[in-house]
Amino acid sequence: MKHKLRQHIEEITPLTDSEFDYILSHFTPKKLRKHQFLVQEGDLVKNDYFVLSGLLKAYYINPDDGKEHILQLAWEDWWITDYQAYFNGTSSTLNIDCVEEVQVLCLSLHNRDKICAELHKMEHFFRRKSNSGYVALQRRILSLLTNTAKERYEQLLSDYPTLFQRVPKTLIASFLGVSRETLSRLSQ
Repeated sequence: MKHKLRQHIEEITPLTDSEFDYILSHFTPKKLRKHQFLVQEGDLVKNDYFVLSGLLKAYYINPDDGKEHILQLAWEDWWITDYQAYFNGTSSTLNIDCVEEVQVLCLSLHNRDKICAELHKMEHFFRRKSNSGYVALQRRILSLLTNTAKERYEQLLSDYPTLFQRVPKTLIASFLGVSRETLSRLSQ
């Protein structure tokens, strides 16, 4: 059975066994418990994380009202970090914690730059992943600006039906930008 990271990379570019072994040597595995922080606001963010198993949420807490705003949910075969802090070497403005028990592969910016410089296909891989991330982010922002709560709910349900079995309704509500009560009405 192929390694999950290799399968993920090979969705974009093929790898030889030696290339994959070399790439994997630049990652560090990490296991976390449910409710454990991967990144906390104020931390220096040294890694991008590839999710092998489990589910995480990246969120911002509004200091004025204490409200949690979920920016991203990430599960198997997804990447997650505070990208602003990761690429700029600054403190995190986000919290990332485990909704479930999690296993990730950690990739430092130094190691990412190294494998991209040494293997053109990895530079290509990360460029393609970044491009799809930008497109998804733009779609999410436009959806929040233009779609009704019901339309956002139906789109999320259509795109990720299994998410609703894995995530408490309070997190779905926060991700959609609605109250728990509104989510209950939408799901009827």
